[in-house]
Amino acid sequence: MSDSIPAAGTAPGATPVAVAEDPSDEGVAPAPAAATPVDPAAPAPLGVVRTPTGNAEVDARLERLADADHLPADGHIEVYEDVHGGLRDALTALDARPAPAPVPAPMPSYNNRS
Repeated sequence: MSDSIPAAGTAPGATPVAVAEDPSDEGVAPAPAAATPVDPAAPAPLGVVRTPTGNAEVDARLERLADADHLPADGHIEVYEDVHGGLRDALTALDARPAPAPVPAPMPSYNNRS
């Protein structure tokens, strides 16, 4: 199993670290890695779930919002303006009238026998 022993160079009274007796034991979990310090001022994802719409163009624009998760707040405006412009273009395209269908070429008349 594991014993709790102070890590080398640890001050007296510090929290002991779990150490496995035999690392080849399959049931022994590895010792936890040192926690990475978190910078409270660093950008952090908001965790907002984006539900697909079924429209590939719109879904691609909504996925672009994830880029803002990794930027400081002053960088969000560029992403938001890009997404807004793309969504506006997609909506405008829905309102556009479709191009007129091509007029079929006249068929030769076989009833006219001279």
